[in-house]
Amino acid sequence: MAVNTQSMVKVFERPKSLNESQFSYCPGCHHGLVTRMIAQAIDELNIRERSVVIAPVGCSVSMYQWFNCDGTQAAHGRACAIATGIKRVNPELIVFTYQGDGDLAAIGTAESIHAANRGENITVVFINNQIYGMTGGQMAPTTLLGQRATSCPAGRDGRLAGYPIRFAEMVAQLDAPVYVTRQSVFDQKRIMSATRAIKKAFQYQVECKGYSLVEVLTNCPTNWRMGILEANRHLAEVVVNTFPLGDFVDRG
Repeated sequence: MAVNTQSMVKVFERPKSLNESQFSYCPGCHHGLVTRMIAQAIDELNIRERSVVIAPVGCSVSMYQWFNCDGTQAAHGRACAIATGIKRVNPELIVFTYQGDGDLAAIGTAESIHAANRGENITVVFINNQIYGMTGGQMAPTTLLGQRATSCPAGRDGRLAGYPIRFAEMVAQLDAPVYVTRQSVFDQKRIMSATRAIKKAFQYQVECKGYSLVEVLTNCPTNWRMGILEANRHLAEVVVNTFPLGDFVDRG
């Protein structure tokens, strides 16, 4: 049967804020999905010409190469400091960081906390996959109790290594942040919720309301040694017990 292509309507396409460079993420990793969601928010808010991405050290180290906007590379953990400097020099820019649990909540703890405490008008997207992804699967600040990693093969012991850091809850105790939320992307409902949260965080920056943090629980099938479906179930059934989803602060 002949198909009338002239009557077909395109309903899904690559966001204009992403170029055609191939991601370096592992198959099944949620990084690619969240990266696309950010680009979609930038397109919908029509802020691409004003946007600046601050790339971390980690799985997204090459992020500035994938976005059709200005970008720069930060030293490990210093993304929020770089974002602060750029935003203060030119407040008209829309500046966002994209950081993993090691970059933001380990080596970058001081920069991350103080940028939030100052209420810098930036957007921080925090990818929490509970492990160091790029460097071989070592224990991260967010690694669950009992979770095995290359640096704790018997599982994380809270008495020796401390307990998982709930970064969103920490930031939510501060007076300055305007929006703090934790989302996930393990099913369609959560993908839609995370998409709305990311767009809101950018919208608040456009409106000069202040600091926003969107923490996103994601998987790491490679270092978790799980299949994709099993990794998503693990997020939905295990990880959320330590890191509950939802908004912690919304002063917008």
